[in-house]
Amino acid sequence: MGNCCSDEMGHAGRHSVGPTAAEAASAAADRFLRSRGAGASTQVELALSASNLGDQEFFAKSNPMVVVYSKSKDGALEELGRTEVIFNSLNPSWNARINVHYQFEVLQPLVFQVYDINPQFHDGSEKMLKVEEQQFLGEAVCLLSEVITKQNRLLTLKLGVSEHNLPNPSKFGELIVQAEESAGSKAIMEMVFRCSDLEIKDLLSKSDPFLLISRISESGVPVPICKTEVRKNDLNPKWKPVILNLQQIGSKENPLIIECFNFSSNGKHDLVGKIVKSVTELEKMYHSQDGESFFVPASTAHDSHSKEVLKSQVYVEKYLENNRHTFLDYISAGCQLNFMVAIDFTASNGNPRLPDSLHYIDPSGRPNAYQRAILEVGDVLQYYDPAKRFPSWGFGARPIDGPVSHCFNLNGSTYQPEVEGIQGIMSAYISALRNVSLAGPTLFDPVISTATAIASQSLASNQKKYFVLLIVTDGVVTDFQETIDAIIKASDFPLSIIVVGVGGADFKEMEFLDPNKGERLESSTGRVASRDMIQFAPVKDVHGSGISTVQSLLAEIPGQFMTYMRTREIQAIC
Repeated sequence: MGNCCSDEMGHAGRHSVGPTAAEAASAAADRFLRSRGAGASTQVELALSASNLGDQEFFAKSNPMVVVYSKSKDGALEELGRTEVIFNSLNPSWNARINVHYQFEVLQPLVFQVYDINPQFHDGSEKMLKVEEQQFLGEAVCLLSEVITKQNRLLTLKLGVSEHNLPNPSKFGELIVQAEESAGSKAIMEMVFRCSDLEIKDLLSKSDPFLLISRISESGVPVPICKTEVRKNDLNPKWKPVILNLQQIGSKENPLIIECFNFSSNGKHDLVGKIVKSVTELEKMYHSQDGESFFVPASTAHDSHSKEVLKSQVYVEKYLENNRHTFLDYISAGCQLNFMVAIDFTASNGNPRLPDSLHYIDPSGRPNAYQRAILEVGDVLQYYDPAKRFPSWGFGARPIDGPVSHCFNLNGSTYQPEVEGIQGIMSAYISALRNVSLAGPTLFDPVISTATAIASQSLASNQKKYFVLLIVTDGVVTDFQETIDAIIKASDFPLSIIVVGVGGADFKEMEFLDPNKGERLESSTGRVASRDMIQFAPVKDVHGSGISTVQSLLAEIPGQFMTYMRTREIQAIC
């Protein structure tokens, strides 16, 4: 993926799920990175061809061109690019590639419109053509994730009519879309940075430094691409390896801004100093082992370009170039992401028959908080699971004439927890509300252990599956230690857990699940987790740049997936 994280490489040793103070600070700094415009994305190129296009001309074959758009939630279209014109062909294969930023955590609708270009416009540039003056040949719509998850990343779409009127609407043909990840996303540079003699920024302790690396956009605005972890109370820090790829930086000759910040829990991190160097220059620093002095803008200078050079220096202790598999390589090789969901049916949600209940089913069809969370996660993940059979459970309720259950199948089946598709989850959820009595307490251990058992069985069967469990809850768990034990056990298996808090409860006691704020989690036997694989956030938290809480949690899944694959040396082989 486009976002680099030092722990994505899967270093040996034990990681805690609920981090130490330094790890908590690092996770909070991740949010700082995202707030400045960085995110989990990678560049893909779309190659287009068509077959059996409708021939709208009487004396010659069509001269087709494709215009590709992204479609926003409000239906607005934004042009991403267009192909060249292929003359006299009903089965064209275009050379032009359409560049698209793939983002795992959001749905990305694409619209393809095919036009027959009038001969009088053949001498002009394709970019200057007004499509409303051309003959419309057909339209196709898909999600980028539908292309990405197909074998060979190739999807065939039927061309159809939209609001356009065609002389011969019975014949449209097909459009073939093939995605290829940018080669630059696989060429990586691994570097280890250290600093000396950093300035003390905290009154009662040494500084808590981290590095933020940004590229300079064409407009001159810095765009963050990577950060290190936070080193607590350290004036001579050495960070874990930083991973950059060519896609992120464009060229090894392009300048990068490397800023050192002193972490602050309020998000207002103090600038310690910065340098501006290209990757080529950083490589030279590694070979020479020379340090580079940080500088800061001179606060007293009238000239905005003046700077104050500091005694603090940064060094490159390691530099290594390599190629690696990416998240999309694993998906293309047949790895699946399987969605699971567990819903809180405890009495604190309120009577489902009353409008103030979190489980109230609005006759207008407006989804409640539980349904919104399920839709937002499920709508993204369903395209990575060809079977679309999702294990779904409830917890904290009493089935008719039975004891309280902390993990019951949402569909009412005794043995089979799977339902068909996202709509199947919704139907099973509404049915369960009619057939159980809300009770309590709130226990996570049973559903996490059940999900872990499924992941363990899949691993034992050598299935190429990775599981994502969504737990939606309105309150605080009461089985703290049992939940911690279950999480730490689950970290050894192909599983990630997203916990979403809904309603107006005070979720402060749930911060032990939040890697941004929690304390170090330790099992009752003294173990810590083998990797980071759980996140928690209440949905009332809103991130910058229009990113929803759930999307910010989903954005972590590819990195957790890659950590699991790399630490277990699982190759992306078709």
